[in-house]
Amino acid sequence: MERPGVHSGKRWLPRLLFIIALSATPWLLVVYCHLLVFHGAPVSAPVTIAGTDGQEAQRFLLQQEQQLSQLPSASGGTTLPATEEEHHPQKDGEDADACLGRYVYIHDLPPRFNADILAQCRVWYPWINMCVYLANAGLGQPVNNSDGVFADRGWYATDHFGLDLIFHLRVKQYDCLTNDSSRAAALFVPFYAGFDVVQHLWGHNASTKDALSLDLADWLTRRPEWRAMAGRAHFVLSGRTAYDHQRESDSDSEWGNKFLRLPAVQNMTVLVMEKTPWLDYPSPIPYTTYFHPARDAEIFDWQRRMRATKRDWLFTFAGGERPDDPTSIRNHLIRQCNASARFCKLVQCKKGSRQCLNPSTFFGVFQRTRFCLQPAGDTYTRRSAFDAILAGCVPVFFHSLSAYDQYKWHLPEDHHTYSVLIPEEKVRAGNVSVEETLRRIPLDVAERMTQTAIGLIPRLVYADPRSKLETVKDAVDVTLRAIIDKVNKLKKAEETRGEQRHHLQVQTTTGDGGVHQQSY
Repeated sequence: MERPGVHSGKRWLPRLLFIIALSATPWLLVVYCHLLVFHGAPVSAPVTIAGTDGQEAQRFLLQQEQQLSQLPSASGGTTLPATEEEHHPQKDGEDADACLGRYVYIHDLPPRFNADILAQCRVWYPWINMCVYLANAGLGQPVNNSDGVFADRGWYATDHFGLDLIFHLRVKQYDCLTNDSSRAAALFVPFYAGFDVVQHLWGHNASTKDALSLDLADWLTRRPEWRAMAGRAHFVLSGRTAYDHQRESDSDSEWGNKFLRLPAVQNMTVLVMEKTPWLDYPSPIPYTTYFHPARDAEIFDWQRRMRATKRDWLFTFAGGERPDDPTSIRNHLIRQCNASARFCKLVQCKKGSRQCLNPSTFFGVFQRTRFCLQPAGDTYTRRSAFDAILAGCVPVFFHSLSAYDQYKWHLPEDHHTYSVLIPEEKVRAGNVSVEETLRRIPLDVAERMTQTAIGLIPRLVYADPRSKLETVKDAVDVTLRAIIDKVNKLKKAEETRGEQRHHLQVQTTTGDGGVHQQSY
């Protein structure tokens, strides 16, 4: 017979273990999701953000990673494999390593350089919660396509400064990744430089704005991977313009941080949305658009649709006036468009109006227009130029820094094949009529320009990082190819200099038959 109370006491043990396990589960999940976001497959589905500040940062990463199990299989899209050998099976003969000379190594950065920044998305801006714009692997929410302007799949309300996360996840899909940095042609630093600067633009002093950039430079330059070429094989991205990273003074009131002024950063290839006129070393790549195809067929279908679209308007301008700047070219273009009502469609974005926040408002007009005016805005470049090309609308630029001097990796060197340049000083002086200039272009020439613009679409879009295009090379593929070519040229130049130094060391035979090495 059992003694009284012994059996009843044992009943508390499973309950106690259950309570301990239950309390530990949320923290275990947070650790698990962090490891997967920055060491595993990309995120996949919309995220909703709610809760208190401390809980929200953990919940955001957790909700992202809870979608990983929904990723499609290899037949419907691929994710990064566990090992390099699985991803690149060895082949016999000359194709034994198709990735030779093309490998990319991704630095495993501490989370303060990416994951921790991402977790604070709710408070980056004082007036808006940006977490909703980072759903779907950074693409944002699907666009409202009730009017049929877009295709049924692949279109999202993507923030035009949201490329940091998208680019990181796309690089993780690259065909030739390696865990051996000595084999790498280029090394990627997944620092969210654009997200970092924006979280400190308002209400922070200069030291705070620069802290993480300085921390990154210190971390990188201590790494053995850095010493191989002093960082010249490394590349890093900011999804913002160079203006945000070139603060000159230590004044708290001056805009941006000093990221681009750090010597270590200047050794790397820095990808930005726009470079400044006085610096050459940042390398601009296209703004992210609303189109993120998951399959080759989505691109081909969209191109066919744009080729078949009827162009009702000769030219259009979508944008707002600059009332505080009477010399702004935008004001001149709006007046010219109003005066050419028969040929020009104006989509005027007035202050306080929400119509231009809906991409279908202007995208539908672009699709029905032959030429789209792309003047400078707050800076020389605009995402609208890439939206226009996606709609098959030939962009009309008014300054070479709006495209030609920027996106040399992604746009044809022969600018006249896909665009028009009208010098802005002539427009301001009243010496040029936009309508007359565009009407002088023969219809067959304009049609060829339209077809060329439509042909550029694949290399200007950022594919959905949750799946993988079959054969088409998107903007990330084009960028990686250009970086690898650049690094290979640097390596070859270093080898050439080494050979020259070697040849400068000549051996001369002394009179007694000895050998004397003389350096010049």
